[in-house]
Amino acid sequence: MNKALKRMVDIFISGSALLVLLPVFALIAICIKLDSAGPVFFRQGRRTQHGRVFMMLKFRSMIVNAEKMGAGLFNYQDDPRVTKVGRFLRDSSLDELPQLINILLGDMSVVGPRPCVTYELGDFDTLNKKYKKRFEMKAGLTGLAQVKGRNDIQWDEKVVFDNQYINDFQRLGILADLKIIGETFLTVFKKEHIYEEKADYSLCDEEAARKAEEEIIRLAHLPD
Repeated sequence: MNKALKRMVDIFISGSALLVLLPVFALIAICIKLDSAGPVFFRQGRRTQHGRVFMMLKFRSMIVNAEKMGAGLFNYQDDPRVTKVGRFLRDSSLDELPQLINILLGDMSVVGPRPCVTYELGDFDTLNKKYKKRFEMKAGLTGLAQVKGRNDIQWDEKVVFDNQYINDFQRLGILADLKIIGETFLTVFKKEHIYEEKADYSLCDEEAARKAEEEIIRLAHLPD
């Protein structure tokens, strides 16, 4: 019952928002094309419920092929790969709006654990129970980890919040989602925790990202 209601809410919110925001989508698309060479949308393989891979959509906020340059998946303050328009999109979280399409298609939900990049946690099949639990529900546009700290908290903390959300949903149902949706608006308005923090600021972006990635994969595969 709760999951069926959750899907109905997802369809209503994503469908309504896409209709209302159509002019905004058009304006953002024009700005992106005028600002830098490349497509309007950024498509990337992400994992959702049970580890299934889907193509997640975002408005492109970086130069083309940025994922293969510099800090890779990590986005630190003053990242040179971010375009001028992209900086505004990221600061306002408008770059995430195309995920409303993913929600309408059923790959994502409005609320849930954020979808990780396919290789971000290493081999999915050998994840420990703690990390694999977060994949019991669909990936979300927002989630408990986002309202608790977004990119200002480490992956291991994010997983704790993701798993707490799953437990909360089992107990409270759609009420858990509505609470997070309300808190998300406050988080976006404050424009806090947008960029990731380095564990060691003496390191360059590339080295800091490499060490962070290694640590994430190590923690995700610790014995249960």
